[in-house]
Amino acid sequence: MAQLWGGRFTKATDQMVYDFNASIGFDQKLFSQDVRGSRAHVKMLASVGVITEAEKDEILAGLDGIEADVESGKLEITSEYEDVHSFVEANLIDRIGDAGKKLHTGRSRNDQVALDMRLYTRDQVEKTADELRHLLGTILGIMEEHIDTIMPGFTHLQKAQPITLAHHMGAYFEMFKRDVLRLQDIRERMNYCPLGSGALAGTTYPLDRDMTAKLLDFYGPTANSMDGVSDRDYLIEFLSALCTIQMHLSRFSEEVIIWNSNEYRFVEIDDAYSTGSSIMPQKKNPDIAELVRGKTGRVYGALTSLLTTMKGIPLAYNKDMQEDKEMAFDAMETVQNCIVLFDGMLETMTFNKEVMAASAKNGFTNATDAADYLVNHGVPFRDAHGIIGQVVLYCIEKGIAIDDMSLEELKAISPAFDADIFDAISMETCVNKRLTVGAPGHDAMVQEIASCKAFLA
Repeated sequence: MAQLWGGRFTKATDQMVYDFNASIGFDQKLFSQDVRGSRAHVKMLASVGVITEAEKDEILAGLDGIEADVESGKLEITSEYEDVHSFVEANLIDRIGDAGKKLHTGRSRNDQVALDMRLYTRDQVEKTADELRHLLGTILGIMEEHIDTIMPGFTHLQKAQPITLAHHMGAYFEMFKRDVLRLQDIRERMNYCPLGSGALAGTTYPLDRDMTAKLLDFYGPTANSMDGVSDRDYLIEFLSALCTIQMHLSRFSEEVIIWNSNEYRFVEIDDAYSTGSSIMPQKKNPDIAELVRGKTGRVYGALTSLLTTMKGIPLAYNKDMQEDKEMAFDAMETVQNCIVLFDGMLETMTFNKEVMAASAKNGFTNATDAADYLVNHGVPFRDAHGIIGQVVLYCIEKGIAIDDMSLEELKAISPAFDADIFDAISMETCVNKRLTVGAPGHDAMVQEIASCKAFLA
């Protein structure tokens, strides 16, 4: 059992207690962050005269060797070590002797793990934002290609008004754009360095915390040493943002699943992102979309778990906080995988434009525009609403769309109809006369696409 403590104890830790206490099985993910933090700490110790330049160089060379051997597979991180910190320090002492024992001067595992987790989370925030930007680029490409592709818009999963595929995709662009902005905001708020907080009360060594923070690309040191070792707000914020990202992916997945169904046929998912049935040879299942939707609950669980863990912890560090890692690591990896796979599915998906247009036409999505037509011809809106209700009922009985009615049939319901009704309720007119900011009309969408491009630039 390689551990960093023991002088106070007269008997060995029970093996089951040791295993229960150990975190090496999951905190080895923090290895590169631990080495990075140790390098900065050692450089700072030398700069303030706590260790010599020669000791600094010896320790840095030892850390370089350990890192190289781990990356090459020559050195394995095993369960004989309690945690990643003891793995690094024990191997350093084995390699360079007494100089390695000075690595931990002026540092506690409390501020060390707080630093490692913050560095790791910051890396994951940036990685997630990059993957979201790629997804936004895919969505933007669809918007540009389908600026005039007409489809039905829905409320209550009922066909409502005609829109374009670009307009529909633009809604998801806005969602994921907000997600990117949220991640940027989280990074700004978390970017302060806890190293130098010690166990909870700082240290008597003359540490230069500003130097350490600068070496690790932080804005500066955390302001309070107790908060420095016990703060996990940044991780809770990140998990919350991941839950929102996953919720957006799940909503999008739900629509893809519906659009892929035999009843809709709006999309064709590429074979590379579909699976078949073991018994039904005709099936082509949207498994990626379903798994993205399904994994959302798993990500929500990580946030709930950490909030529950943190809710009763007094200041400062407590061992409960070791539970901040496993589910958080899983949530980060899950969301990143979901973004990448969903992006690939979306990028290779085929949109059936003719089916979408026919669905808009046959779903009475131009009924509101027909009512507006009557209002513009002097009919009070409430009367116009009732007249178009009669028109729709007539069409349902006949099995036709409003566009398929003759002028005589329309006039039989209301004499206010004239020959210009057909142009007024064409799908193209219904869409393109909607030109307010954020609407689906062609000119409005040109402006929206320009805005989206500017955001990604």
